[in-house]
Formats: sequence, C-alpha cells, structure tokens
Amino acid sequence: MVSAADTPVSDVNWAAGNRIIRSVHPPIDLFEDIAAPEDWPLLISAEQKTNPRLMDTIGALDLIPPERRVGGPGASFLMAPFTHTSMDRPSRFTDGALGVLYIASDFETAVQETVHHHARFMAHTAQPAGWTSQFRELIVSVDARLHDVRGLGAEADVLLDPDSYAAPQAFGAQVRAIGGQGIAYPSVRGEGDCVGLFFPDLAGAPRQGRHLDYHWNGTGVDLIRDAGSGQVYRVT
Repeated sequence: MVSAADTPVSDVNWAAGNRIIRSVHPPIDLFEDIAAPEDWPLLISAEQKTNPRLMDTIGALDLIPPERRVGGPGASFLMAPFTHTSMDRPSRFTDGALGVLYIASDFETAVQETVHHHARFMAHTAQPAGWTSQFRELIVSVDARLHDVRGLGAEADVLLDPDSYAAPQAFGAQVRAIGGQGIAYPSVRGEGDCVGLFFPDLAGAPRQGRHLDYHWNGTGVDLIRDAGSGQVYRVT
C-alpha cells in the first residue's frame, strides 16, 4: 500500500484544466451572489424562514470550512461537489462522505473520464440507444500543492485500479488525515493527468466551454456532438 506520508508533494498550476459535468445542474444563487462567503450562514438563516427547501439546493455547507469556501461567478461548480455528497456516490479518492473536485489536465482526458462513467450509468439503467443527456465543459484553473503519485510507477498501480476504489479511497483518507490538499495522478481512462482537490479554493472560478451531447449505442458511448456547432466526434 502506498503511504501518504512517503508520497512526494508537488505544486500543480494549470491555467486551463478541464471538467465536464451534466448540464442539468443549475447554478446555486447563494454561491454566485456577490455576498462574501463569511456572510452565507446569516443569509441562509434569513432565507430559510420563507424558503424551507433552500438546503436541498445548497447542500451540506458545513462540510466546507468557512475559510475554504468560494463565491462569485462560477462558484457553484466548485462548491457543489463538496456540499452535495452521498455514500451512494463514492469516487476514486472518497467513499462519498466528503467531496472531491476532479479536474483533468485537458479536454480529451476529461471526455474519456466522463465517457466511462456515463457508459456505466447507461448500462446499469438499461437505457435504449440514442443521444443522451447534455453535458457542459468547464475550463478551470488549478493552483494547489498536492500529493503526487504520477512518478511512482508500478507502486501507484493499486491506486489506479480501473475497477476497484478500495485502495485509493484508503489513500485519500490518509492524505486528508495528514492535512493534505488533494492528489495528482495519471488519468485511468485517458492520456493526460487528473487532480482530486479536497477544497474548492484550490481551483479558480470556471468559465463555460462547449455544450456536448453523448451518444449511447447500447454498449458504450461512441459519439460526442458539439451542441453549438453540430460537429460530431467519434470516441476511440
């Protein structure tokens, strides 16, 4: 097992990392508003008196330390992975109890990562073939000092298992326990790199990129369409 204490730490500075999410997720007004994050608890308390469903939208804000919260345009896309967590939605470096913000180094790598997970969802729900849900591309900066397993070679293979998250989740818990900020790792699905950030303020407010449609052929995602230009790309 790779030890977090013995893993090198590297500065990761990406001016234009890439994240692809389902377009169904709307912005959260509180995070996008001009109010400072330290004022949010008071605003939430006041708003709850007239809007009892507010917390369903915001999620579990207490999971993010006040000093690590971010606000302003695009902040929803950084905050939501940490406030809307669930043990029913584990990922590589968390069992779902705490959030992780995953960002790829480039568009092609982000596509390969999301294609894999979307195909698994479609297969499990027995969806018929056709064009499926629309996704949106987010271009995100990263400025973080992270535990870096990219240079560990075969030693890191256990953390990059394509089918099991048991070892990387345990490693993620170790990194958190010693005060780590997140993990840099080679993409399991694509050719580039990925990061898993443990706090939203390690990424810059994202800007909107392309809207994308994924085509499900019954066994996998084989085509991606740029919803703006209509151009279709084959997934290889």
